Amino acid sequence: MLSAQDTQRIKNIQLAIRNEDAQLKNTYPILNHQNAIGLIICLTALAGMIGTGAAYIYGFIPAWLCIVMATIFASISHELEHDLIHRLYFKKNAFIQNMMMAIVWLMRPNTVNPWYRRSIHFNHHKTSGTEDDIEERVIGNGMKFGWKRLLISLDGFLSISLRQKELRNMKDYSYFKFVLKGAPMAHIFVALFYGFIGFHSFDFIAQQVQLNIVYPELLLTVVDIINIAAVVWILPNALRALCLHNITALMHYYGDVDSLLKQCQVMNHWALLPIQLFSFNFAATHTLHHFVVSQPFYLRQMVAKKVYPVMKENGVRFNDFGSLLRSNRFSTSDEINSGLSQASKAS
Repeated sequence: MLSAQDTQRIKNIQLAIRNEDAQLKNTYPILNHQNAIGLIICLTALAGMIGTGAAYIYGFIPAWLCIVMATIFASISHELEHDLIHRLYFKKNAFIQNMMMAIVWLMRPNTVNPWYRRSIHFNHHKTSGTEDDIEERVIGNGMKFGWKRLLISLDGFLSISLRQKELRNMKDYSYFKFVLKGAPMAHIFVALFYGFIGFHSFDFIAQQVQLNIVYPELLLTVVDIINIAAVVWILPNALRALCLHNITALMHYYGDVDSLLKQCQVMNHWALLPIQLFSFNFAATHTLHHFVVSQPFYLRQMVAKKVYPVMKENGVRFNDFGSLLRSNRFSTSDEINSGLSQASKAS
């Protein structure tokens, strides 16, 4: 049960976000055309990813630049999918909405399909910070910091495969159901990603031990295709997922969450700039979404800095890196010790 003070704090933050949102729309009336803006961003990001890939294939840009640019475009598609999950674009036009959902899944294939993700994301808002929060727990939220958490952050499929026993008690979660909901895009991604890693790892080791291997022409042709797919599609999404999974699992609290104020923190420290670049400033703005789910991502980016002071005044934490060492618990050691001390005195 929320206290009256916490209820008021939440209302203060929500009001500040909505007021800034309304002011922006009054100043720039074009922002009222939400459907058109969403569609333009979607098609522009898709064109950017395709154009970047074509520029690499035809030799205009190097592989590293293609990976960097494609990762940025893919990160935009993640934010679009997030908005589409909440039906913020074309609510009355299912065809265009589903077309956009298909596009953003194509741009970031290492995920379950967005229609299934809609259900687990709604569940995330209901159960955020608890053991039934499927969306966050599968990417490491609540895990003890160590080698296993670092390892599973590399890939979602790896995460659920290595933690079947740990995750199976979540309500409405099934390992095989989760795997099937990734078909076919996530399956294609996994095959290409691990095929790329496997071949080049084997080839590297073979060269180091001076094995004289003659690969079949057909295999080399397939590897050439995989190499291109890796640069323009696979590695950008591996990099995007690595940054996003780590930062979202860090910024969401787990285990002692009893209020919207404790669900997640704002992380906008300068040291996170490389990660923010490849996750479209997610850690600095996502907390706003927990307070106002009806706000599209581009407006969140525009109002965030103006809302930060209100969020701080009303109890939202900023840059609490220590939560990683606390397995994402909200309570710090000082707060826990203080609580134990008070309980001891009361008894």
